[in-house]
Amino acid sequence: MWRVIFHLIATINYVFSMWYDQNYVDLKSVSPVNDIKFFKGRLKYLTIWNMLLQATFFTVCTLNDVIGSNEDTISNKPLIRKLKDGLLTCLAFPLSMFVGITFWALYAVDRELVFPKALDEFFPSWLNHVMHTNIMIFILIELATSYRKYPSRKVGISVLSLFMLVYLVWVHIIHAYSGMWVYPVLEVLNLPLRILFFLSSLGLGVALYIFGEKLNSIIWSNQLQQESRTRKSQ
Repeated sequence: MWRVIFHLIATINYVFSMWYDQNYVDLKSVSPVNDIKFFKGRLKYLTIWNMLLQATFFTVCTLNDVIGSNEDTISNKPLIRKLKDGLLTCLAFPLSMFVGITFWALYAVDRELVFPKALDEFFPSWLNHVMHTNIMIFILIELATSYRKYPSRKVGISVLSLFMLVYLVWVHIIHAYSGMWVYPVLEVLNLPLRILFFLSSLGLGVALYIFGEKLNSIIWSNQLQQESRTRKSQ
C-alpha cells in the first residue's frame, strides 16, 4: 500500500506542477523563443522533457502497482513491469539526476546562465524545486524502494544517448528557427566550447547511468545474488 501511495503522490506532484505551469506561469516578457504556441513553448527545455518523462514513469509505476506485479523473484514479469523497469534504468534515473545536477551547478556558478533573476517574479520558487530538486529526491526513493534488473550496459547507454542526441538536434532546430539559443549559457560559448559543453553533457549523462547501475547493485545486492544463483541452478 505504501508503494502505491508514494507513486500516486509523485504522479500528482508532476501532473499538477505542469498543469499549473501551463495555466498560471507566463514568461513571454522574459523567456526567449516565446513565439512557439504548442505547450506554451516550454518543450524547448530539457527540464520539461524530463517532467513529462517523470510523470509518465510514475504513472506507469502506479499502473504496475494496480495491474502489474512488484514481486522480485518472478521470472516472467508482466509487460507493465518491464516498461517500468526499462524507463527507470535507461531514462528516468539518469535524466532526472542530470537535469537536477546541471541546473543547480550552473545556478551556483552564475544563475543568469540558466535561470535569470528576472524569472523570479513570474516563476514560483516551489515550482522551480519541483522541476529541479524533487526530481532527484523522488527518483532516488524509487531506486531505493523498488527492485529492478538493469539491462546490459550497451542497451541502456544506447537508449539514453539516443534520447540526449534527439534533444540536442531539437536545440539546434530551435536555434536555426529563431536565431537564439534555448539556454543563456550557450550564448556565451564559442563553437569549440559549445561542442565541448555538449560532449561533456553526454559524458555526464553516461556517468550518471553507470552511477545508477552501481547504486542499484549495492542496494539490491541480495536480490541480484539470488537471481544469479537461480540462473546457475537451472
